[in-house]
Amino acid sequence: MDELDHRLISALRTNARASLSELAKRLGVSRGTVQNRLNRLIDSQVILGFTVRLKSSAQSDRIRAIMMIEVSGKNTRRVAQALRGLPQIHTIHSTNGAFDLIAEIETANLAEFDGVLTKVRQIEGVERSETSLLLAPA
Repeated sequence: MDELDHRLISALRTNARASLSELAKRLGVSRGTVQNRLNRLIDSQVILGFTVRLKSSAQSDRIRAIMMIEVSGKNTRRVAQALRGLPQIHTIHSTNGAFDLIAEIETANLAEFDGVLTKVRQIEGVERSETSLLLAPA
């Protein structure tokens, strides 16, 4: 990836709905160049897709949390794969320090949240976990 690719990705992060013409004007290149670059980034799986971001007040009734997970031995990949199978887990990150993985959880209510915590703790290879509820944007 070169500087133009990085600028294109940055522009898409700001507004993924921008037209090719808008992107071309913003980047100072032709529409065809933007189309070719975008196709290449998608085909090479640098860009995996496009998403919608909601303002926090639109999700105010959801229970959101960060779960830090310590994994025993060399089970990190297997545990991460099992976590991906839970629809309430939106993102998984590997990390350093006392914990090996961080999972972002979102549920409709506390009962569902408790069920997710129980399922995660039952995954083979999960040694321990620590969970923090996300209360409000700072």
